[in-house]
Amino acid sequence: MQLFKLKTTIHSFDSFKEFAQAFDLGAKDLVITNEFLYEPFMKEADIPCHFVMQEKYGLGEPSDEMMNNILSDLRGVDYDRVIAIGGGTVIDISKLFVLKDMTDVLQAFDRSIPLIKEKKLVIIPTTCGTGSEVTNISIAEIKSRHTKMGLADDAILADDAVIIPEFLRGLPFKFYACSAIDALIHAIEAYVSPKATPFTRIFSEEAWNIILDVFKKIREHGPDYRFEKMGEMIMASNFAGIAFGNAGVGAVHALSYPLGGNYHVPHGEANYQFFTEVFKAYQKKNPFGAIVEVNWKLSRILGCQPEEVYPCLDQLLGCLIDKKPLREYGMKDEEVRGFAEAVIKTQQRLLANNYVELSVDEIEEIYRKLY
Repeated sequence: MQLFKLKTTIHSFDSFKEFAQAFDLGAKDLVITNEFLYEPFMKEADIPCHFVMQEKYGLGEPSDEMMNNILSDLRGVDYDRVIAIGGGTVIDISKLFVLKDMTDVLQAFDRSIPLIKEKKLVIIPTTCGTGSEVTNISIAEIKSRHTKMGLADDAILADDAVIIPEFLRGLPFKFYACSAIDALIHAIEAYVSPKATPFTRIFSEEAWNIILDVFKKIREHGPDYRFEKMGEMIMASNFAGIAFGNAGVGAVHALSYPLGGNYHVPHGEANYQFFTEVFKAYQKKNPFGAIVEVNWKLSRILGCQPEEVYPCLDQLLGCLIDKKPLREYGMKDEEVRGFAEAVIKTQQRLLANNYVELSVDEIEEIYRKLY
């Protein structure tokens, strides 16, 4: 049994300029990023890389359409290394551009071509949630199929992950909150996964300790408190990424995919809608084992009894972003059963990491409670 794996080398710098000098960025580097990050942090460095601004190809979550349009524009561009500087969208896109002989990204998601890495990959996260800089996973909305798909393969692992806290400074509070909640869910889902080990649980626990402490301080002092803990939060996201990169995430993520794929709800916000309700279902089916440890550990941080953990989590997270009924995103009552069936059919990669198995009826029940 494999207990732990981390193939990515992790670095930290105080600024982009320090990183650019240390990594000797130049003309053979493809940098995929956003204009709102390039202007304040990279433009002044005046480095001769080939820059791609992701938002020129579409807004929101990464999609096959977005990736294929970038792929088309990159034909004839000579590069040896991909530098991803951004949030989850930029990172998930960038991972695909290290693969050999890909002419359509669906070839990778469908595995209709051999997945061979031919470029180096360096990832700099600019949110505190994705953890994707240390995982072998890329998620995209497949527009033609009205769903999201995940590709998990070591061919898209970053060679280097770089932590630069200054990038968090310009992140609007809602994006910060959604990404940080996503990191919290990564840590907690990974802890109860059947693939969890003593090694992964060390990273899970350290991640949620940091995140919940910052959330409590934000509740007390207001949103600007986040600027006091930028380095800690981006490190916590990294820890959570290491945990779920090894142990996986489960039903929270699986149930959120139809919400993101059909109604374009941002990933972290979609996960937040299902987080505590999924764990209540876990607790009901099997109130023993790892979930007992999680509830006890979280209750000490939240200052409540273990049986009060999920209402207390909802109360704390509700101070950051609102939890809304699913119908407010556009979900229709007649779609609920179909979404539950689609999750069972298309998300077995994630459902394999559930704390306990959930049937299609139990998944439908969770959707209906939140509808």
